[in-house]
Amino acid sequence: MDEAPEFSGKALDALRQPLESGHVVVARSGGVVRLPARFLMVLAANPCPCGRHTLLGVGCECPSSVIRRYQARLSGPLLDRVDLRIEVEPVSRSDLLGHGTGGESTATVADRVLEARQRAAARLEGTPWTVNSEVPGHELRTRWTVAPGALGAAERDVERGLLTARGLDRVLRIAWTIADLAGRDRPEAQDVALALELRTGIARGVPAAAGAVR
Repeated sequence: MDEAPEFSGKALDALRQPLESGHVVVARSGGVVRLPARFLMVLAANPCPCGRHTLLGVGCECPSSVIRRYQARLSGPLLDRVDLRIEVEPVSRSDLLGHGTGGESTATVADRVLEARQRAAARLEGTPWTVNSEVPGHELRTRWTVAPGALGAAERDVERGLLTARGLDRVLRIAWTIADLAGRDRPEAQDVALALELRTGIARGVPAAAGAVR
């Protein structure tokens, strides 16, 4: 959904229930129908209506009240169901002109993702789930635990009100995915820290490559 804040608030909040449960319930006078609705949602948004609020050296013409109202269109309950929040930096002149260093090929990344999914599937064999995103938070906290002490930063964020119970569950799922990508048997402190950074947008001093690349 490009320019997500431009969508109706009612339309956006209607996504909350299917994001949480993976199905939609339609109730009418003639009966109730439950339909599958498991999907991957990607939201893209500018920081303000003009799009220049956070760019250095470029003036933003939007009043602060307009910026707050624009950003508030993505409600807290909806954002609480978004696993990853990434601020995209402006493209540099070098990258735009093709002078930057090349990244990994799609095939290389796809191989690593496939291997990570295979690790998750093997761990979850014999359960109703096949990928980390499907595992209930209770199971992640009791059945598949992280390394001792790895949840320290997450627990502090919960106590400070920076992370909800739902958010903690999603951090655990992200941490397991990071560990699977890195080939580790279970998440370590750096995996949880990176998951928290991706979840909250607050820098934790962990390089992104630490949990994603061997």
